[in-house]
Amino acid sequence: MTSQAPNKLQRSLMRLDEAPAFMRGFVQNIILRRAVPFTGTAGVKFVSLTPERVEVHLANERRVQNHIGGVHASAMNLLAETATGMVVGMNVRDDCLPLAKELSMAFKKRATGGLKAVATLTAEQRAAMLASDKGEVQVKVTVTDEAGVEPVECVFTWAWVPSSRPPKN
Repeated sequence: MTSQAPNKLQRSLMRLDEAPAFMRGFVQNIILRRAVPFTGTAGVKFVSLTPERVEVHLANERRVQNHIGGVHASAMNLLAETATGMVVGMNVRDDCLPLAKELSMAFKKRATGGLKAVATLTAEQRAAMLASDKGEVQVKVTVTDEAGVEPVECVFTWAWVPSSRPPKN
């Protein structure tokens, strides 16, 4: 795939290079948590952000726990949605708006400790997002716990549409 120009989100993240290296992760989390406030409420940490791959973490803290002391199902969903939404957001054209369309989540095992979610897009998926102002993509996301086990299997479908539509007659 040929290299594409960075979109608005990528350009914003590139400005972090202007911050001192020791502060970049901290500042990045503040910026992204302001953009999606609920991620800050839950304590989602943005670990790695590229147009091909996004990794986010969530500690098993009281604010996100269920009644048995594990990460709550809704918090697992938030983590997977955040990873997939961010990777889509880093690829959608500036004249388009990403929208979560469908989610499937199957709970397989009890999670141990904190969680990590990694979402990826293929070169073909990225090219399709660049080529059209409307479409959808199924984003692969893997959620693992501290023991390296996948407690849930998730599939997210994201759509993108023009950010502004012409007025109706």
